[in-house]
Amino acid sequence: MNVQSAVHERYSQGAKDVQPSLCCPVSYDQTLMALLPEEIVTKDYGCGDPSRYVREGDVVLDLGSGGGKVCYMAAQLVGQHGRVIGVDMNDDMLSLARKYQAEMADKLGSQRVEFRKAYIQDLALDVTAMEQWLVEHPARNAHDLAALEAWKTAQRRSAPLIADHSVDLVISNCVLNLVSDAEKQQLVREIFRVLKPGGRVAISDIISDEPVPPAMKDDPHLWSGCLSGAFQEQEFLQVFAETGFLCANYDKWDAQPWQVIEGIEFRSATLTAVKGADRSCLDYGHAVIYRGPFASITDDEGHVFPRGERMAVCERTYTFLTSGPLQDHFIGIAPAVINEPVPWCAPAGTRRPAAQSKGAKHEAACSNDSGCC
Repeated sequence: MNVQSAVHERYSQGAKDVQPSLCCPVSYDQTLMALLPEEIVTKDYGCGDPSRYVREGDVVLDLGSGGGKVCYMAAQLVGQHGRVIGVDMNDDMLSLARKYQAEMADKLGSQRVEFRKAYIQDLALDVTAMEQWLVEHPARNAHDLAALEAWKTAQRRSAPLIADHSVDLVISNCVLNLVSDAEKQQLVREIFRVLKPGGRVAISDIISDEPVPPAMKDDPHLWSGCLSGAFQEQEFLQVFAETGFLCANYDKWDAQPWQVIEGIEFRSATLTAVKGADRSCLDYGHAVIYRGPFASITDDEGHVFPRGERMAVCERTYTFLTSGPLQDHFIGIAPAVINEPVPWCAPAGTRRPAAQSKGAKHEAACSNDSGCC
């Protein structure tokens, strides 16, 4: 049995009978859990709680949504104007999740959750539509397979299951490790594609402290158990940064490993990241001051910020640094006079003379109520 067949069989069984070995101990919000059917709670398999990153009004996409637990938790947080989309490839898990849709809609006061069948590494492909097409056009030979590939290409282009720039937050709970190594980069590119500019990622997954050897990767039990397909801890951050995400970081990283196999530590971590704004670099004269405590830092776009220096930034970078996830680390200084913008991105290390911003509004973010702003 190959590893992907093992994944399918193991999670199909998990939809029918509880599989304790498929999950790490996780502390979920008990208020959110109280609304969930017991069957969904007991047949959920994960290693973290990405629901805590959900905001009111979000469009949330849950990759590998399984029995729907995190989706139904997120639905309580998005409110009346948000919605949640769960994506999974396992029919048994989809059936379990959909079994309680009407009941949960009654509890929530509206239908905020839907479940779609898809590969998480190919979010444009509508697998339900593909399966229907195959019923009408069975693939019996190479010509038929070519016709299927042509249909898939056309379907992705004309009616993608998850559209470009349509999601505020992508979450996942211990599922990325089940995707083949050959498709992991495509998976992260798909996450980037579907997010809106400024969209966020919160991925709870298992990571390894060292690369996993081929013999372990070929073990169907270890792979389907969310172990041997894990990203190495540095690689996990790197693939998101290389795809174009900003501020990729481990917001949660378990000090104690979940399992140790052949000396390799496997632990739960939650990666968060942001998709940058889709705007040109326009210089209006903005500056930011990095508060410290380090001597300097360099961001994902190559800007260097020495501690305490007024550094020239474009309006796009200014907005990101003063209102995004790094806002507590920067003081924002608007120009005293807003001139016509110049298409320009300051070379690393470019200072902004204080004379250009005297009398301007200082937009310093505070992380507490001490009045430092």
